[in-house]
Amino acid sequence: MTGKIPTREEALELFRRYNKSDSLYKHALSVEAVMRYMARKHGEDEEKWGIIGLVHDLDYEMYPDQHCTMTEKILKEEGWPEEYVRAVVSHGYGICSEVEPLTLLEKTLFAIDELTGLVTTSALVRPSRSVLDMEAKSVRKKWTDKRFAAGVNRSVIEKGAAMLNVDLNDLISDTISGMREVAEDIGLYGNPAPGA
Repeated sequence: MTGKIPTREEALELFRRYNKSDSLYKHALSVEAVMRYMARKHGEDEEKWGIIGLVHDLDYEMYPDQHCTMTEKILKEEGWPEEYVRAVVSHGYGICSEVEPLTLLEKTLFAIDELTGLVTTSALVRPSRSVLDMEAKSVRKKWTDKRFAAGVNRSVIEKGAAMLNVDLNDLISDTISGMREVAEDIGLYGNPAPGA
């Protein structure tokens, strides 16, 4: 593997250099947490998966029309390993990238990126405004309402679940579990029901 493996601190500093938006930062933390959760579940490298999740939208705030393209350029200039760069760029497959997700890491990032947005929006309309007392069925209830979280591309999530060969409900449950680990940092601790 060529390139220097970045630390989380380096990845976060790089993300902050290109992004000032609080919502994008919370999204980055959400995706990082779910990637870390999934890496542990599959016995993979949690640090690598988390760092890739953290920077996946690195260029989105400053270069929305060149999403993934600018991230690739920035990460290569920073000397990041090719494996990391490829994984980050693959999350835009079919939308803003030609790089098809092939590894378990890449397929997971592709599948959960949009899903974290749907989970966030679903949590915020709950009385508790919390991800801690939410289950997959709450997200599924909102699934067919195209006006709800209208910016979330459900077909990408479905395609990702198919790539991973996992049930959509299981993917949603895993995403919720990962996001629970950073609930406070992403503003979704809320006021959960006792015992949640």
